[in-house]
Amino acid sequence: MNRRDMLKSTGWGTAAAFLGWMPGKNNALAQTIDQVNKGQPPLKITRVRPILTAPQSRIRLVVVKVETSEPGLYGLGCATFNQRPLAVKTAVEEYLDPFCRGRHADQIEDLWQTAYTSSYWRNGPVLNNALCGLDQALWDILGKRANMPVYQLLGGKCRFAVDCYAHASGKDLSALEDSVRKHRENGFRHIRIQVGGYGSPHLSSKPDPEAEEFGKPVESHMDSRPYVLATLKMFERIRDRFGEEIELLHDIHERIEPIEAIRLCKELERFRPFFIEDPFAPEAIGYFRMLRQQCGAPIAMGELFNSPHEWTGLITERLIDFIRVHISQIGGFTVARKLAALAEWFQVRTAWHGPGDVSPVGHAANAHLDLAVHNFGIQEAVQFNEAIREVFPGAPTIKNGYLHVNEAPGWGVDLNEDLAKKYPLPDNPGYWLPTRRRDGTAVRP
Repeated sequence: MNRRDMLKSTGWGTAAAFLGWMPGKNNALAQTIDQVNKGQPPLKITRVRPILTAPQSRIRLVVVKVETSEPGLYGLGCATFNQRPLAVKTAVEEYLDPFCRGRHADQIEDLWQTAYTSSYWRNGPVLNNALCGLDQALWDILGKRANMPVYQLLGGKCRFAVDCYAHASGKDLSALEDSVRKHRENGFRHIRIQVGGYGSPHLSSKPDPEAEEFGKPVESHMDSRPYVLATLKMFERIRDRFGEEIELLHDIHERIEPIEAIRLCKELERFRPFFIEDPFAPEAIGYFRMLRQQCGAPIAMGELFNSPHEWTGLITERLIDFIRVHISQIGGFTVARKLAALAEWFQVRTAWHGPGDVSPVGHAANAHLDLAVHNFGIQEAVQFNEAIREVFPGAPTIKNGYLHVNEAPGWGVDLNEDLAKKYPLPDNPGYWLPTRRRDGTAVRP
């Protein structure tokens, strides 16, 4: 007996009572029941296609649009991989689209599982980002059919809005202090501080003459010692100027050797950081045990993770305090909600990666999960420029340091395709350019 016949045989009233459901005009279950009663087929996927646009300078956004058999009903998902957007585009067009056509749009878990294994080899960033676009679009469709924001489908809000942290930086400590003060005046209580770019390359001595010709002129240079000394002075200065009124965050970005990162984290502990991010590369996660034994500074990790094998041990052994994955990089909203549930039982909080190279659809997905999970920690967020907001009406907004979602059904974010076409991808392919030591050795990431 199939599901349709089973539900008919048990009676819709019994099923509805069991589920605690009362009919509503736009309720997803009500629509499904109406379709069965009328003999109509379930909602099918008719097309999966990528939309590429770059309304914000040098950021290559990839959004997946899933179209359905119901006229006008579609969903949007973020598949942005700024460094390899064309590879994601190919994965969606050549593989996910033919795989998904004709399948049921409401079978999100089954679609994720089968699409995930359809390539046999998995956990790669290109296919994971493409899969996230599909997955998030299906959740968007489900929310629209239920006439609910997605967070309601997960059990409703745990908080009124999403607390965010701002990025403060400057070429020197005075400029950084001005940046922190500006963000504080705008209502942010959590502020990430950096002197210049990652690793403070402008503070390093010039590379050896022979190394200047090693690589390309556009590549940058940094040394560990100047960065470490600058970071300690930075924390001391900002704590001295602002006291305990703000929470301070910092991103090592894996750019020093693991043992140097351990020593730096121990030195920074006295400044009570909210978290120190990415002290080690994913290839060096074995060092977290050593770090935890020596240091009590809160640690955030996961921006480059693709696979559960990378995060499961860190969470279950309580070696990190914040899980900070890029949701499209791990394969989508379906994965992230399971990851958040795992982390909750080990007192690990969420801090999803939310830089400029996440589309407004992706930021909305981050925020809906932030609203619904109990173990939310903090959210990285950006201010969208005017062009982004025109292309993506309904994009989340930041007020007084909090991220607010559009309360419309689904993600609450739409995409104006005509306007998106006015912002083609830049000619530059988006490579992550190397940073080098004094002798020319390339530094991760």
